[in-house]
Amino acid sequence: MPRLCVNVDHVATVRQARRATEPDPVRAAILAEMAGAEGIVIHVREDRRHAQDRDLKILRHVVETQLNLEMAPIDEMVDLAQRVKPDLVTLVPEKREEVTTEGGLDVEGQRERLGEIIDILRRAGIIVSLFITPEMSVVKLSSKLNAHMVELHTGHYANATTAKEQRGELDRIANAAALGRKIGLGVAAGHGLDYRNVGPVARIPEVRELNIGHSIIARAVLVGIHQAVAEMARLIQGR
Repeated sequence: MPRLCVNVDHVATVRQARRATEPDPVRAAILAEMAGAEGIVIHVREDRRHAQDRDLKILRHVVETQLNLEMAPIDEMVDLAQRVKPDLVTLVPEKREEVTTEGGLDVEGQRERLGEIIDILRRAGIIVSLFITPEMSVVKLSSKLNAHMVELHTGHYANATTAKEQRGELDRIANAAALGRKIGLGVAAGHGLDYRNVGPVARIPEVRELNIGHSIIARAVLVGIHQAVAEMARLIQGR
């Protein structure tokens, strides 16, 4: 079964709505780990709309599992990653006007720059993952660029409106995951996964990590973060 990694960005989103000090994503991360999360994810955006540099720096000191920094492939963020040294960096596309990440990286269009960034981060001792669409050609190119891992974008699967469409998207994810493992990549998956749709993705044997944020934090508003994380962990484990 894959491990559950909890994205605490939406805790920071609520805090930044009032430019307040609460709720604290660092406290949320600690509680998530206590409830069974095996990794913490935080996306520091260029415009700092939710997570702040301070959040990342404190998380580096308190996270006991795995700290995954999601970031755009730009110089400013590469410098931040080198200073803070998270366990893992996931390179993601970023647009100022988007509400959340809308798709995978344009790996082909950015291959030279991505290759340079991957090399820099690898030399800093940081594991590097690329957030990509579940396409065979993109998986292969990610390996050629020397990434350690890929995170497969599950948004189209999560947004599918028919059983046939969902099955087709699930097959794409499964095929991309199988290829990734075959050529030596670690495989994660995430985006739009919730308590109703996570099961089939969790059962793909090559997927070893699921990154989930919004649905857990939304559930936590009603039942508390410990219960919300524990419920998701049980679903991933098939219980």
